[in-house]
Parts: sequence; structure tokens; C-alpha cells
Amino acid sequence: MQFISEPAFSLSVGGTLLDLLHLKRKMDTFLFTSESVNEGHPDKLCDQISDAVLDACLAQDLDSKVACETCTKTNLVMVFGEITTKGNINYEKIVRDTCRNVGFVSDDVGLDADNCKVLVYIEQQSPDIAQGVHGHLTKRPEEIGAGDQGHMFGYATDETPELMPLSHVLATKLGARLTEVRKNGTCPWLRPDGKTQVTVEYYNDNGARVPVRVHTVLISTQHDETVTNDEIAADLKEHVIKPVIPEKYLDEKTIFHLNPSGRFVIGGPHGDAGLTGRKIIIDTYGGWGAHGGGAFSGKDPTKVDRSGAYIARQAAKSIVASGLARRCIVQISYAIGVPEPLSVFVDSFGTGKIPDKEILQIVKDNFDFRPGMIAINLDLKRGGNGRYLKTAAYGHFGRDDPDFTWEVVKPLKWDNTP
Repeated sequence: MQFISEPAFSLSVGGTLLDLLHLKRKMDTFLFTSESVNEGHPDKLCDQISDAVLDACLAQDLDSKVACETCTKTNLVMVFGEITTKGNINYEKIVRDTCRNVGFVSDDVGLDADNCKVLVYIEQQSPDIAQGVHGHLTKRPEEIGAGDQGHMFGYATDETPELMPLSHVLATKLGARLTEVRKNGTCPWLRPDGKTQVTVEYYNDNGARVPVRVHTVLISTQHDETVTNDEIAADLKEHVIKPVIPEKYLDEKTIFHLNPSGRFVIGGPHGDAGLTGRKIIIDTYGGWGAHGGGAFSGKDPTKVDRSGAYIARQAAKSIVASGLARRCIVQISYAIGVPEPLSVFVDSFGTGKIPDKEILQIVKDNFDFRPGMIAINLDLKRGGNGRYLKTAAYGHFGRDDPDFTWEVVKPLKWDNTP
């Protein structure tokens, strides 16, 4: 990746090109921070349970209408919401299996999957919503209306191969690596709960964002009673940070805060209450771009909070991948029961190769934003096999997985003749 654009100025007497570039970079750099949590965080546990329920419903009935919420606290998990499905769903089994797979197998780690109390409060979808959105399944796919009002965003940037912000990618991968070394036994003292945060120094290249270095790494991870703080810091640097953060981004000035509180034995639902949908920035772009406010987990494709955000990401990613812009955000908005979006917006932050209004027209010509068609084009009704469960930890975007159909770059067609 080119570090900066070629300067449009001549060398001055007494200076060198390198001196000028270093001076300009120093003046234009800024810090940006993204955080993540791993699968054992109470909120993320709830997201995973809600999406495991969605998977189970879609596996038995492709037309399931699911709005599943989960909350948890010490020795308790409650699943509640509105679900209409022909499937026979064993909610308690889903809860216990999900908690167990994360690693919550005893009270000592924050929750005992086999002995905790499980409450289920599920009702059917409101008939008022049903008739307005999908006409009790009588509407054709192109006629299906949005499940609610709202606005969703998609974002992409050329600063990483994933076309995602580096600060978010690193924070997310650190969390995933914490889970990996816990489950494979590399760091047996680890427990399920944990948080990460990465601050990156960026260079502003005419609206594009170019990462320069990692300024600060923060990891707070749950641990058992046997390990010392020095052992925690050493293991995190060797087995978590080194495999994740490229060496080129680390230098002698990089700051490390590793379990700065000094003790994190009590974690999971014992340490904090959890609730579906409280980690929406972690789920998306780590604070970059924008967010419409709607959570994803536990929602079937008629809920545009999810499907709209997925298609907006594909549109933004396709714009950047095609070279039309180095950085891009796409917004779409909906009214409940109405198939066509109320608005579509594109901003390339000044990095577009053509005017934004022309990029907007290309987006409109290449993407169908009607909810029923999004579900078909991205194959969103296909559940089962943990498809949506996978999205509920370590991000919905920027991942190389065939189930993440919204990450597939769509070749864009447009009239680019003079």
C-alpha cells in the first residue's frame, strides 16, 4: 500500500524530500481507538444465544420470523421475544449448549451451563407487524416490506486487505486469539471473559486513512487464581499480541496495558449482566463510519437492522474494491411495511475517483435494497450449522467465510465512457 500520495511541491533549499514528508506526516497524524470483547463477555454470550435460536428456527422453517432477545446474570439466562415458526425449538437446550461451547462450565468461571436457571418467554410475532411486512406470507419477495423503520450504514476502507479499519481488525483479532489460546491449552489460566482495545496512529491522505503504527494495546482478560500478573503480561505478549499485530506496526514507543486493574478472576455473567444488542459498534466498524442504532443478533432477514446493514456493507465494500473510492460509507433508510428504501446515500470522504452523485447512481443500478430481494440475493434465509451464531462474536464484517455472503465483492457495472 502506498504510504502517501506523491507531493505536489518542489524541494526547498536546505531540506530534503524525506524531511518534508516526515514533517507533513507528523502534522497530519491522529489517533483512533477501537475496542472488542470476546465470546465470553456477557453481552456477547447473549448475542450468541439469540443467533443460535435464529439458526435453529431457520433450519426447520425458512420463513421463521424471529426477534429473539437474551439476558443473563449470575446463575440465570432468560430468552424472550417474538418468534413465529413451524419448527419445534428446544430453547433450553440451545441456551445450555451455547453457554457450554463458550466455556461456561462451572460457577467458578462465571456460569454453569448445566445447572444455571433458564427462563423462556417467547410470544408469536404481532399480527399487526405480520400483515404490514409480509402479508402473512402471501406477498412475493419483491413486495415484502421492511420489518421496521430505521437507517443502516455500510462502510469500507482500503487500509487493510479486509477493507476494514485497522484499529477494529486488530482489536477483534486479539479477542479471537484470546479464545483460541484458551481453548487449545496454550494459556490454560485463561477464562472465557475478556476485552481488547487498540489505538492506531493514522495518516490523513486526502481523506483516506493510512495506518502508521500501533500506539496502544489494551487487554483485560479473565484468569484463574493461580497465575501472576507478570505471567499474564508475558503470555499475552508472546501468544496473543505477537501472532496478531504485524511487527511493522509495533515500535519501542508502543504502550501496553495488560490487565491494568490487577485482578480479573470474577467474570462472565457473575461479574456483569449481559444483554443482546449492546455491542453494536464492536459488531460493525469499531467506531468508524456510522451506525443506525439497530442490533443484529436474533433477527431474521425481514429485520432491516440486519439485512439492510449487510447489503450496505456489500455496496460500500464493492465501491472500494472496484477502485471507485479509497474510503466509503453507504446509508439506506426504510419505513415499516414499505419495500423500497426511503433514501440511499453515499459519501466517499473526498477519495472518490468520480463525484459521489455518480457513485450513488452506480450503487442504485447495481444493488436491490428491497428486504425480500436482499434475503434472496445474499441467501439470508439459510440458517442452521451455526451460520448466524458465527456472526455473533468477532464481528459481522471483514471475515473470510462462505457463510458471510455480504462480504463477497459484487462486480459493478456502469457506463464509464467519456
